Amino acid sequence: MTLSLRHNAASSSLAMFRIALVSVIALAAGLAQAQVNTAAILSAEILNLSTPAENVFASGQPSQDQLQVLAKSGVKHIISLRPASETDWDEAELARSLGMEFHNIPVAGADDVTSENARKLQELLSSLEGQPTLVHCASSNRVGALRALIAAESGGEPLESAISTGKAWGLTSLEPAVRAALSK
Repeated sequence: MTLSLRHNAASSSLAMFRIALVSVIALAAGLAQAQVNTAAILSAEILNLSTPAENVFASGQPSQDQLQVLAKSGVKHIISLRPASETDWDEAELARSLGMEFHNIPVAGADDVTSENARKLQELLSSLEGQPTLVHCASSNRVGALRALIAAESGGEPLESAISTGKAWGLTSLEPAVRAALSK
């Protein structure tokens, strides 16, 4: 009888070990899938691509092939700052077909570099809770402009620091518009 109890206890321990091992393997596989393949994204040669924040990429307009690379590399969200009139293909449809969520905050140019649009972008990024995301416009200039506004208005950064933050996100020719918006 003692031998039988020992055998049952050993079998039970072995079964619990196997369950724990399978759980650890499943968790590790899930974590591996949640990670972004940054090397693959960088090799896709997306216009003006930068990685200014953890799990957030900023860039110019990705091509249809580059969107496929982003999806395969673990990017879950695409945020376009381009109005629909600026593209001749349906980026939203393609992104969704690739398993990514598509978001749009249309920023047509300097007149749309506003605190309101910057807040919309900040709220959207915050709601995504660090999920892998690409924020883009045509060149990343509008992305950087809104991020500079966020840095100054929400982050409390001084003007020159906010401009530097914007440049890390792609700010170039819209710098005067950002300075004007922040001087109001």
